[in-house]
Amino acid sequence: MTLLPTLLIDRYKTLVRRLEAMLAPWLLGLAARLVFLAVLLPYYLNSALTKFDGLFRISDSAYYQIALPAVEAAGGDVSAVSFLPWGAMVFFGSYGELILPILIVIGLLTRIAALGMIGFIAVQTLTDIYVHNVDATTIGALFDRFPDSVIADQRLLWLYPLIYLAVKGAGLISLDKLLCWRWASHH
Repeated sequence: MTLLPTLLIDRYKTLVRRLEAMLAPWLLGLAARLVFLAVLLPYYLNSALTKFDGLFRISDSAYYQIALPAVEAAGGDVSAVSFLPWGAMVFFGSYGELILPILIVIGLLTRIAALGMIGFIAVQTLTDIYVHNVDATTIGALFDRFPDSVIADQRLLWLYPLIYLAVKGAGLISLDKLLCWRWASHH
């Protein structure tokens, strides 16, 4: 009687090990990057484009979006906002929002870019809560019965593919892997 369940469990374990060995090296990193591409790349690129007047000039609206307290303290004069810390936050935030998502999608410097985006989402969340003073419904709460809050629930789901990419990397189908192969063949 116990032979059949043991046999089935052994077959199941063998099948799962084979599937994992076949799919894990390329599918999971690619899937995380495709999820990011479908869900977050359009969001971040559209947001980044509101922060630039041309490619190399950060717009005044970037200061209002990122450093509103400093702009208000300067009487609305963006040029009076000090570079440290506010101007640096606007500069790195604006370029980070533009460059990091592209690096993730193409799988280049993926772990670093994913860590950067995790930090970006943390700063973005704090900015939304403390600078833009979003309401409690928008913030939401974890472990409640409402899975659609814009901050707590959505941002947690945004973080998962980034955490995966930061820990495991982009996978075999990425520029990271291509560069590793080329580096290994030349050294």
